[in-house]
Amino acid sequence: MSHLVATALDLPFGSAGGSVELFLDLYTGEHPLVSARAFMLAPQARPPHVPTGLGLLAVPGKCLSGPPFTQYVHGLRRALFHQIDPSDIGALHLQHLTFGATPALIRALPDHPRIALVHGTDLLFAEAHRDQLRVLHETARAADAIVVPTAAMADRLLHLAPTTDRRKIEKIPWGIPDHLLTAPPPRPGHRPTSHLRLLYAGRLTAEKGVEALLHALPITHAVELSIAAPRRQFHALAALLRPLGGRVRYLGWLRRPQLWKAFADHDALMMPSTTLEAMGLVALEAQACGLPVLYQPVPGLNEALAATGLATDFTNPASLARDLDRLRTSPGLLPALQAAGRTNAARYPLSATAAALTDLGKRLS
Repeated sequence: MSHLVATALDLPFGSAGGSVELFLDLYTGEHPLVSARAFMLAPQARPPHVPTGLGLLAVPGKCLSGPPFTQYVHGLRRALFHQIDPSDIGALHLQHLTFGATPALIRALPDHPRIALVHGTDLLFAEAHRDQLRVLHETARAADAIVVPTAAMADRLLHLAPTTDRRKIEKIPWGIPDHLLTAPPPRPGHRPTSHLRLLYAGRLTAEKGVEALLHALPITHAVELSIAAPRRQFHALAALLRPLGGRVRYLGWLRRPQLWKAFADHDALMMPSTTLEAMGLVALEAQACGLPVLYQPVPGLNEALAATGLATDFTNPASLARDLDRLRTSPGLLPALQAAGRTNAARYPLSATAAALTDLGKRLS
């Protein structure tokens, strides 16, 4: 049987998010860690650069529910059917338990082993959209294995789909690029911590909790916040940002090498997620680069970071202010978190994720 994987992520190439970066890291490039026919949606404007090994599907109508969703899945299925020779494929990697690409890929290649990967947003959307919950149930039944990066994701899946065969669930942690562990960008030497430079990096959707962080800033002292996020999402926060004046700085939506360099210009990464994180890859990347992490101890993050980050309550401005002041004034706390973070990040090389997924595929063949 072929060793090639067929996989698709029905987001336009260029979309933000850890699941997108993980997808591109695993399946694309000159030497992909998992050999694959990998696909994303074509963006409205042709991108200047498309990674080697990534196919773009010009399928319109992305949506979440009703007859338009059924039509969208049919369109994806047709596009995938015409792009993939079934004899080239050994297994399917279903990105998410929900959304359109997963049922489309199953219908385009119905006779191949199926490994479903839980990313987190699929669980959140299944909770909020009846049709997506139906797709989640169908995928959980159809999959030969369901991969979760943390035990918290398995617990949330079983809450949504309690009849899921638990024997299908495999825990394989997500990983960060190996070179980030062996050769991270340099950090400057010791500097006074009288003024804390905080960084938020990621989408600015409601479940990411940035509004709580912004509400807490007025009562904090000697703190400035940089935000690296999609431009449109940043501007949508204008009403909250205006009273903060120069205490918030927009960095743009940074490519990952730029973000890794930006880590060196800050003292801590903020992770105020309100609901869950599949794993929190940006936090692990920050730790690999020597940047301590302050986080809301939601499912997923509390497992991936535990005591290697500083857990705090972003929903309580006074509590957050106390923890930031402790970080700024306690001798040795920042260096201790840096050391613990580097040790933690080293547990999650992306090569180990790829090897475990490959071994799982061989067991199912």
